[in-house]
Amino acid sequence: MSDVSDLTERTDKTVPAPEALRPLRYAGVFALLFLFGTETFLVSPLLPTIAESIGSTEAAAASTVTAYVLVYAVFAPFLGLLSDRFGRRRTLLAGGLLFVLSNAAAALSTDLTLLVLSRALAGLAAAAAGPAIWAHIAETAPEAVRGRALGLGMALFSTGQVVGVPLGGVLAGAAGWRAAFWALAIGTFAAIALLTRQVAPAQGSAAAGGAVRAILAGWRDPVLRRALLVNTVFNAANLGAYTFLGAVLDRRFDLSVQALGLVGVLVGAGSVAGSLIGGRLGDKARGAGRTDLPLLALWGLLLAAGIALATSAPGLPLSLLGVLVWFTASGAFVTDQQTLAGSVAPAHRATSSAWLTSTMYAGTGLGAWAVGAFSDVTRGALLIGTGLALVAAAGAWLVSRGLKQNAEQQNA
Repeated sequence: MSDVSDLTERTDKTVPAPEALRPLRYAGVFALLFLFGTETFLVSPLLPTIAESIGSTEAAAASTVTAYVLVYAVFAPFLGLLSDRFGRRRTLLAGGLLFVLSNAAAALSTDLTLLVLSRALAGLAAAAAGPAIWAHIAETAPEAVRGRALGLGMALFSTGQVVGVPLGGVLAGAAGWRAAFWALAIGTFAAIALLTRQVAPAQGSAAAGGAVRAILAGWRDPVLRRALLVNTVFNAANLGAYTFLGAVLDRRFDLSVQALGLVGVLVGAGSVAGSLIGGRLGDKARGAGRTDLPLLALWGLLLAAGIALATSAPGLPLSLLGVLVWFTASGAFVTDQQTLAGSVAPAHRATSSAWLTSTMYAGTGLGAWAVGAFSDVTRGALLIGTGLALVAAAGAWLVSRGLKQNAEQQNA
C-alpha cells in the first residue's frame, strides 16, 4: 500500500506540461498586424496610378507614405499611454475603427490633400492600436510561449509588408487603386469583429501621475533606456542601410527591376524566419532560467555580418546570403526587444512598445542620412551599416548584463 501511496503522491506532484501557443486566440490582433504591415508599403506600386488619377506628380503623391510613417512615429508614445491608462480593448477598437474610416476616406479621395490627410489618420490609427496589440500579447500569452506569440505577430507584420507591394499592384490592375484601400477597410472591419470576442474588457494598469511623466517612464528605467538607445543604433544600421540596398545591388550586379523585387521577397523571408526563430529561442532561454535576453548581442553581430556580405561579397549568391542573414537577425532582434518591452515595466507595456517604433523610425532616418552622405552609397552602407551594427551589439550586451544583474538582485 505504501508503494501505491508513494506512486499516487508522486503522480499528483508531476510537473504540468508547458502551455502551448494557441494562435487562433490572437486571430484578431494578428490580422490587424498583417493589415498594418500591408498599409506601410501599399502605396508604393500605386504611385503612378494615384498621381494620374488625382492630377498630381509621383513625388507629391509619395508624401502619402511620409504622412503615414511620420504620424505613427510622433504620436505612438502618446497613444501608447492611452492604452496603458484606459485598457487594451478600448484602444484597439478605437484604433481599428479609425483605421477603417481612414482607408475608406483614402478610397474616396479626389485630390492630394484629402489623400494625405486620410493617410495621416491611418498612421494615427495604427499608432493607437499597434502598441496596444504588443502589450496585449505580452500580458496574455503564457510565459512559456510569450516569445513565440510575439514572434508570430512580428512575422505576420513582416509578411504584410512584403505582400503589400505585389498585392497593391494586383488590386490596382484588376479594379483600380481605390480597391486596395477598400480591401484594407473591409479586412480591418472583419478583424474588429474578432477583437470584440477575443480581447476582454479591462482597465488600464498604468500608475496615476502626470501624462508627460508616464510617457517618459520607459526612459527613466535604466534597462529600457539602454534598450531604446540600442534600438535606435540597430535600426540606423539595419533600415538605414536597407534604404540603399536596391541601389547597392543594382550598382554591383546590374540587377533588373524584377530581380530587385525578388530580393524584396528574400528580405521578407528573412524577417519572418528571424521573428519565429527569435521567439522560439527566447522562450527556450527563459525556460532554462535565462531572462536576460542572452542572444540580443548575437543578433547585432549577425546584422553586421549580413550587411558586410550583402554590400561587399564577391558574387551575387554570397551577397544574397548576406541579405538573408541580415534580415533574419533583424526579425529576431525586434522580437527580443518586444519581449523586453512587454516584461520589464508591466505598467507601461504599450508606451514602451510605442517608443520602440519611434526610435526605430528615428534610427532609420539617421542611418539613411549617414549612408547618403557618402558619394559611393555601397561604401557608405558597408561602413555605416557594419559599424553601427557592431555598436548596437555592444550596447545589446550591456542591456543583457543589466537584466542579469537585476535578476540576481531580486533572487538575492
